Amino acid sequence: MAKLPDFEGLAIFAKVVELRSFAAAAGELALSKATVSKAVSRLEERLGARLFNRTSRRLALTDAGQRLSERAARLLTDGEAAESEVLAQSTTPRGLVRLAVPMTFGVKVMAPLLPEFLKTYPEVAIDLHLGDATVDLIGEGFDAGLRIARLPDSSLIARRLCPMPRYTVAAPSYLKRNGRPTHPMHLADHKCFGYAYLSNPNIWHYTNAAGEEVSVRPAGPLRVNNGEALLPAVLAGLGIADLPEFIVGDAIASGKVEVILKGWKQPEGAVHLVTPPGGPRPARVEVLAEFLVKQFAKGKKK
Repeated sequence: MAKLPDFEGLAIFAKVVELRSFAAAAGELALSKATVSKAVSRLEERLGARLFNRTSRRLALTDAGQRLSERAARLLTDGEAAESEVLAQSTTPRGLVRLAVPMTFGVKVMAPLLPEFLKTYPEVAIDLHLGDATVDLIGEGFDAGLRIARLPDSSLIARRLCPMPRYTVAAPSYLKRNGRPTHPMHLADHKCFGYAYLSNPNIWHYTNAAGEEVSVRPAGPLRVNNGEALLPAVLAGLGIADLPEFIVGDAIASGKVEVILKGWKQPEGAVHLVTPPGGPRPARVEVLAEFLVKQFAKGKKK
């Protein structure tokens, strides 16, 4: 297998040619003179040709060095330009952020926040991907995502933005017709609607103040892969659903649905901003993270 070019040696050689001095190149590159000399010698050995004629007073390119110098200089210039471009995006909020957000939360909560963000950071663009399935941030090239759940252990970096309670609800007409469950085990006698993207879509977990834990497997005539799609069937009095506050909060406040099993709590979920692991986040992602932290903090104070 062919070896990669000695990019470091070529870059150091180009800097020596540019400054016409091993010592000056060492000073600009923050290297020792010995390191610069060894890099050039290593390059000469690899190429099988002397690149400089050196005396105590003079440094001159050989024919081989002259032929190599232009390409090496271009390599150094391209490398410096590439680093500068990435560094600019890392320190200045600029460029595209690919963001994955659950469908209904994205439409109801995230989308209304974006105009203010885009006005504040005019050089940042957002590619908003809406979908309830959990995406592979790294494999699919996303810069960040919002997850609404208890997060499993993973290599992703997570930042909690706000709590997101869930409620077990039914329409008054359903409760009048079928009775009100007072214990999670009573759900076995009721029609319950399912959501496909819960961590375990077939099991609902509850605890009460006494520390009793109950897991139930509700069943019913409807299962969806988007939580908001359950709401019409619940409002029509056809069954019971387990839904997050951002979907069912308005219906609870208006009395269109009622919270049941009030003495029981489900495991607390939250909205998290998740980003891939690795080094420092680009400035465009960092400013989005700080913006969302502030926006959700405002929401908690209302």
